[in-house]
Amino acid sequence: MGVASAKTVISGVSLAAAEAFWYDLERWPLFIDGFHSVLSVTGEPPLVGSSVLWQSTPAGRGEVRETVTDYRPGVGQELEVEDDAISGRQSVGFSVEANQLRVQLELDYRLKGSSPLRFVTDWLFIRRAQSESLQRTLTAFRLELEAQGEESGN
Repeated sequence: MGVASAKTVISGVSLAAAEAFWYDLERWPLFIDGFHSVLSVTGEPPLVGSSVLWQSTPAGRGEVRETVTDYRPGVGQELEVEDDAISGRQSVGFSVEANQLRVQLELDYRLKGSSPLRFVTDWLFIRRAQSESLQRTLTAFRLELEAQGEESGN
């Protein structure tokens, strides 16, 4: 039904360092918008078939399940995502161009429920809120990576 996306560019950080940071569940509280804690992990993230059930902050999405459907080291990952309000596919992509790391995050989702106004609500409010949340995640991710680089003297 809806697609939300965000992107960022990060200088001075290797693709390997960014991927390691992104897939490290212990670091998620530093950058995932609305993240509170991991409730359970099945399998070995970020490998295909693994899943993470996490809890948002009180004003957030509630319990969120993310199941890995595709993982390509150096390229990105695709997940099936579900919470009380939406289900869909989320992808993260990494690329390096002109010595800059580019990170793209996209959520292709559908709203749960059968309200006749859900299409209008999605168009007017939800899609924008989802895109803003993805952008906050990527901005925090970039800032944390840049801070990590400064602490290590890079």
